Amino acid sequence: MKHSTTHSARRGRGPARRIGRSLALVLPVVLVLSGTLAVAQVNWSGSPSHSMLTASDTVAADAPGRSGSRPPQDVLRDQLLAELQEKDPGVVLTHLQQAVNGRPSLARHCASIARTLGRAAANIYGPARAQSYARPVCDTAFASGVQQAAGN
Repeated sequence: MKHSTTHSARRGRGPARRIGRSLALVLPVVLVLSGTLAVAQVNWSGSPSHSMLTASDTVAADAPGRSGSRPPQDVLRDQLLAELQEKDPGVVLTHLQQAVNGRPSLARHCASIARTLGRAAANIYGPARAQSYARPVCDTAFASGVQQAAGN
């Protein structure tokens, strides 16, 4: 019995090889484009869309050379004090924390704003009730402000 020693050689390239080569060329392009689009959609500024400061406040705060412009911490403090007239201190403290998280440059002013809110809350609600809203927003500055108002 004689065995054939000739191998059947494929004359053309099959469809699998063509598909593989096409994918090898197209796939990196698709990955780069999708990655670029994903990176372009990320909010790199760090401020959430529901930030306490409006765009006009930010423009006014970022332009110190203009007359009538105020620092962003003053704008935020005044907004939160006005909000304290309408809402309970718990809501206002939440908005303070969101503003500081959204704009980290406000963190160094957080304690003084929280103390001011604590004093105002003690004047509005009385020290005992205002103290019940105290939370560890900006350490215990809110509670400190309530205590300062109670001592006066």
